[in-house]
Amino acid sequence: MDFKALTAHAKEYGFIYQSSEIYDGLAAAYDYGPNGVLLKNNLKEYWWRSMVQLHDNIVGIDAAIFMHPKTWKASGHVDAFNDPLIDNKDSQKRYRADVLVEDYIDKVEGKLNKEIAKAQKRFGEAFDETEYRRTNANVLRYQGQMDDAAGKLATAMTDGNMEALRQLIEDLDISEPDTGSKNWTEVRQFNLMFSTQLGNIAGEEGKLYLRPETAQGIFVNFTNVRNTTRQKLPFGIAQIGKAFRNEIVARQFIFRMREFEQMEMQFFIQPGTQQEWYEKWKEARLKWHLALHPQEKLRFHDHDNLAHYADAAVDIQFEFPFGFKELEGIHSRTDFDLTAHQELSGKKLQYFDPEREESYVPYVVETSIGADRLFLAALTHALREEQVPGQDDPKNTRTVLALHPAIAPIKAAIMPLKRNNDELVSLAKRIFDDLRFHFEVQYDDTGSIGKLYRRQDAVGTPFCITVDFDSLDDNTVTVRDRDTLEQVRVRVEDLVGMIGPKVDMVSLLRSAQ
Repeated sequence: MDFKALTAHAKEYGFIYQSSEIYDGLAAAYDYGPNGVLLKNNLKEYWWRSMVQLHDNIVGIDAAIFMHPKTWKASGHVDAFNDPLIDNKDSQKRYRADVLVEDYIDKVEGKLNKEIAKAQKRFGEAFDETEYRRTNANVLRYQGQMDDAAGKLATAMTDGNMEALRQLIEDLDISEPDTGSKNWTEVRQFNLMFSTQLGNIAGEEGKLYLRPETAQGIFVNFTNVRNTTRQKLPFGIAQIGKAFRNEIVARQFIFRMREFEQMEMQFFIQPGTQQEWYEKWKEARLKWHLALHPQEKLRFHDHDNLAHYADAAVDIQFEFPFGFKELEGIHSRTDFDLTAHQELSGKKLQYFDPEREESYVPYVVETSIGADRLFLAALTHALREEQVPGQDDPKNTRTVLALHPAIAPIKAAIMPLKRNNDELVSLAKRIFDDLRFHFEVQYDDTGSIGKLYRRQDAVGTPFCITVDFDSLDDNTVTVRDRDTLEQVRVRVEDLVGMIGPKVDMVSLLRSAQ
């Protein structure tokens, strides 16, 4: 399903609304509707239980959004949390210069993939992709263009060389996407932090920042958490919370917003073991995603341009409708953060290692995922237009959101066959009132059964429970499976035992371990 249809579906079925829509909306700000907030909470629960509940050595916190301004000085955000900004003089539109180059690389990669797809079709089973990539002139040319652009971009970004970045855009002949204009301004740095004032104190003394990431709330609480929990290295601290970035170009629906939610875990380790733990967390996090999404939708992408605090970094990318983009980052942050806060605060942020009989500043491996991007990935993968299973007529289609039952907003919908029959309605509501203690359910009698089924398919409800006239005689109901459309008769008292295990988070958690 194309991206425009996905965003329309998200609004129509109560997943995502434009923020302040009655006032014509606010750019890059969105509200989660009734189904959206349930799905997002389920995704956050999946992350939290996987990360905290199932690890003896990972604990959670919820740090304040406002932090002492020195926090952001120590972390480097005041001086170095910038994106390269460039304007097009003709269209008057603003862009991130590095994203323009990345989009160029993506276009070249698209050409490369088309070459390979054509060869696969031409040679069939005899096709050797590895050999073709190594020998085909067009593929080698495209790969060379990509590598050259990526290398120059990484160098310019690492050096903070805005002139080189501007020259790269010119050398690649990059034009403005909408108008084709190549009349660009110079590139300049743009700090992404939102600032506000503390109370009525004006000026620099009263300046506060909305946090641009949740990680620093973990680092400044390292000693508090260590003293409270008595954890020994290696151990982690996890947090879910809002972050804020004044993005130059916020785009692609909820993929890049100025207010978003992060799910981060900082894993504190002995110096010298970071490569081992970096590889372990790469494997663990990919497996976690594979419990929700197929292998072909995910890939690793190593960073060419490392952040100032990192000695290794990789993205887990997901294939969104607009291409493979970052879903989660795994970073080896060394001891940069704790050392910087220790120096500026004058407070020790060290760990005494009883085995080595010495104190040291731990190293850190970070896993960081955007809850909103995970939400978008779930919608992207699950939403489809398909022929109704078991039907021969190709025109007999349905829109279905085939979410994993554990993360589906509504687990079961209860509906009477006739909404104007008091006995059917009474029994259906009794079933609804009982099941709501066990999992999220919905009562619906606002249309014909066929229309109700389609509505529940569209919001991802795994099971529909129909109360019919036989139910009044034998206390059984029809349970319809969303994916197979199979219908079975189940006794009312057996509904919890039948549906509960299929929609519980346990099976999903086990598959992610």
